Amino acid sequence: MAFKRVCVAMSGGVDSTGAALLLLRQGYEVSGVTLRLRPDCPGAQSAEAEIEAAGAAARTLGIPHAVLDLRDLFRTEVMERFVSEYAQGRTPNPCLDCNRAVKFGAMLDWALAQGADALATGHYADVSFDAPSGRWRLLRGRDRRKDQSYFLYQLTQRQLAHLLLPVGRYEKPALRALAAEAGLANAHRADSQDICFIPEGDYVAFLRRYGGAELVPGDFVDQSGRVLGRHRGIPCYTTGQRKGLGVSAGAPLYVLGKDPAANTVTLGPDSALYTRELTADRLNWISIPALESPMAVTARTRHSQREAAAVAEPLPDGRVRVVFQEPQRAITPGQAVVFYDGEAVVGGGTIVK
Repeated sequence: MAFKRVCVAMSGGVDSTGAALLLLRQGYEVSGVTLRLRPDCPGAQSAEAEIEAAGAAARTLGIPHAVLDLRDLFRTEVMERFVSEYAQGRTPNPCLDCNRAVKFGAMLDWALAQGADALATGHYADVSFDAPSGRWRLLRGRDRRKDQSYFLYQLTQRQLAHLLLPVGRYEKPALRALAAEAGLANAHRADSQDICFIPEGDYVAFLRRYGGAELVPGDFVDQSGRVLGRHRGIPCYTTGQRKGLGVSAGAPLYVLGKDPAANTVTLGPDSALYTRELTADRLNWISIPALESPMAVTARTRHSQREAAAVAEPLPDGRVRVVFQEPQRAITPGQAVVFYDGEAVVGGGTIVK
């Protein structure tokens, strides 16, 4: 598909600005857009600072820049879902929900309505069209340390058909060097780390202040149900956690699971965190139309995790069972499992158990 006009999602950082720079040099007609997303959350990352940084970068590049207010959508699709998932004992990844509903949902629709042929972002991944299958493919980024294909597994064929990911073929140091040569002030700006709407990563404080979550103390129990102590409230803990439990034992204890109905948190040894199987729902397939029979893949259950060999097999209820060759540690309900076939993302889903 031949593109001429491209709208670049600009966050003020070097990745998205580098994307705009690369597209300009490739001869595209480029404009920028920055999202205003977060309602006022004391201590959260400053949205206005990001908007100003993106605007300054756009002026340096000499491209038009707009601000799109999607705060209402972000609140309902990302922040409120984050609160709801924690209330049900799961550990969600809000970046996945933001990509699905906001960045590659509403923002892409807006860009196309403004006359753009495509949307571009600064994600470290790549897109290509596979003629034999007639499908668009999502590929890993060249910089393996920065690869963000895991976060994009929910993209649809329509979205991929209107998407450019120009930084995916670059290593991060090379991109910074290009930005510095172009005189961009954000060339060496530090990468953001925390969830954007949660000050200093304190998600428990956010759940209490924004979501009205009550921390109801309950029992720590072992795998046999024996009470080991008292916990501060289920939202304070996640699978695999060791620190901050406040329980004395002869050997280190880890969070194995949470039961919101009983208000208990199960603790046990590190060895009990390993399992070879998981079940996932809310599936999205990219390189294939659907999973109709067992398929050998490699899979990640966290962005930072190495891929592991597995077989994904469809279940009668529409979910997928994943069986790993080797046991995996701390598989967590609410997180995503993403499947790969070589460089390509096959698809993924949400871990339910």
